[in-house]
Amino acid sequence: MSDFQKYIQRYLDQIPSEDWKGELKKSGEQTIEIFTNLTEEQAGFAYAEGKWTFKELLLHLSDTERIFQYRILAFARGETAELPGFDEEKYAASSFADKRSLDSLLEEYKLVRKSSQILLETLEPSVLSNKGIANGNEIAVETIGKLIAGHNYHHLTVIKERYLPVLE
Repeated sequence: MSDFQKYIQRYLDQIPSEDWKGELKKSGEQTIEIFTNLTEEQAGFAYAEGKWTFKELLLHLSDTERIFQYRILAFARGETAELPGFDEEKYAASSFADKRSLDSLLEEYKLVRKSSQILLETLEPSVLSNKGIANGNEIAVETIGKLIAGHNYHHLTVIKERYLPVLE
């Protein structure tokens, strides 16, 4: 197994069932529930120095999902050009998430998630096996869809283990 395969497998292993499209919906609902119950003050909390605040984490989920959506769309439509990677730390540092309201970030997350669900639900099953190169690695459309859910579950675990206990 390549380093890339190991890297993505850690996210795929987070998906609790084979119904990855259903898990996409569930992980979104869980994320929305957690963030809906935060105060604006709590949303500025980071569990340790140098770690993202709740707001930065939520925008990271939206940013990453948008990038994954583009990859899905491109490869589903037969794109042959290699797509670039992205540096999540640079994106977070340039996001200005903490200057935005929690409501604004939550609304954005909901819209991005709904867009992912519509995109994935309307793709012809035959294109789920289409592959392309992103960040120097070959990956299939279906795997990218699964990564959206697995990546979200990964961060839900971090939130539940490292953020929420400190707030209680």
